[in-house]
Amino acid sequence: MVISSIDMKGGQVVQLKNGKDLILQRDDADALIKGFNMYGEVAVIDLDAALRNTDEKGNTPNTKLLKSLLRKGNVRVGGGIRDVKKARELISLGAEKVIIGSAAWNSQRHSDSDPVLNEEFLKELCDTIGKQRVIISVDAIHGNIAVKGWTETSGIPLIEGAKEAEKYCSELLFTCVEKEGCMEGTDLEQVKALRDAVKCRVVAAGGVKSLEEIVQLEKMGCDVQLGMALYTGAVSLKDAFIGCLNFEKVDGLIPVIAQSTHGEVLMMGYSNKEAFEKTFESGKLTFFSRTRNTLWTKGETSGHYLEVKKLRVDCDRDTVLATVVPHGGACHTGSWTCFGAEPDEKSSLERLYDTIAERFANPKPGSYTATLNDKRVREKVMEEAEELTDDAETKEDVIWEAADLLYFVSVLMYKEGVNWQDVYDELDKRHKAK
Repeated sequence: MVISSIDMKGGQVVQLKNGKDLILQRDDADALIKGFNMYGEVAVIDLDAALRNTDEKGNTPNTKLLKSLLRKGNVRVGGGIRDVKKARELISLGAEKVIIGSAAWNSQRHSDSDPVLNEEFLKELCDTIGKQRVIISVDAIHGNIAVKGWTETSGIPLIEGAKEAEKYCSELLFTCVEKEGCMEGTDLEQVKALRDAVKCRVVAAGGVKSLEEIVQLEKMGCDVQLGMALYTGAVSLKDAFIGCLNFEKVDGLIPVIAQSTHGEVLMMGYSNKEAFEKTFESGKLTFFSRTRNTLWTKGETSGHYLEVKKLRVDCDRDTVLATVVPHGGACHTGSWTCFGAEPDEKSSLERLYDTIAERFANPKPGSYTATLNDKRVREKVMEEAEELTDDAETKEDVIWEAADLLYFVSVLMYKEGVNWQDVYDELDKRHKAK
């Protein structure tokens, strides 16, 4: 599958040729990550950090932008990560994985008997954030590992370095530096040799120029990190997503599981290539009806459609998870989900918040929520907190008072422009920062 790349330099999104020459520059990172995240993971790379263009605090012109992107998709981060503290900070801020480049390699190596890797650093890194969150770059110039922002080669052969590196990471990112940004195709023989040499996940980058090449790399068992080909329009993410799916197992069909943005499984159906095409075109989840032998968009009769936010493929490329916003019940029986009989979504903090937002946006006659001003809602939070701590004596009392408190807290959050995902993100940050 394709991992879209957002490379940053000087506070802008850029694409460079051979890591040096500026080819294009953009200032729409938020729009880019929103579009890219529909189709898969996104790599955010701080090129200034890789080149040590930092201030005394270690920040670059890209730091603010980078941090703002970390929770806007399934993001992996790279560029100038040289210590465990920095890696842990990025994970706590929302990065799913960190890409380690020059810091992974033993810069003091003088002979073949010296260690290839900076093993002390990598062991500490894996102990701190977990091996599964670590990606090691095995970028190469003419077959040798490149370091220091691709300005030098280490003298370590690619395959030798890769075999050692996979002991400390969940995947390897290989960039053929001399092909990077050239739109001339990557070095497929080198990628195949790397794929055959290691067992972990391999992501290939550098020079990939066509859908055919992406599919070829997918069949080798490699993912592709794509930059220039996306920005120039040479490759469509839609076509790449569909092209990498394995339609061979079930008569040209892929099982698609629809899950709400709140995490509830709603339904399952099958899609063929044409159905995926229509899903991307319309933004509504579309299936192939095996009984009627035709495409059908969920909700085309009932109006209860599923608005697609992102699609994710499983490790075998033969099942897709669609994250959707349901507009009405998903089941043909009228139930909210095909795996239950309830006509409405289950109660959750997110559902409560959405209801509160609706009450303020479209006040109904007699709506208590719509009458709550800033002062009153803060008073109610304090009042309900006191009742929960001072007056609740039984389990039932605690449940009742906690529900009241959560309601008023949700109203206060709405008025301050804070949602429950913001709170979950903060809790996640605290957990990972430990």
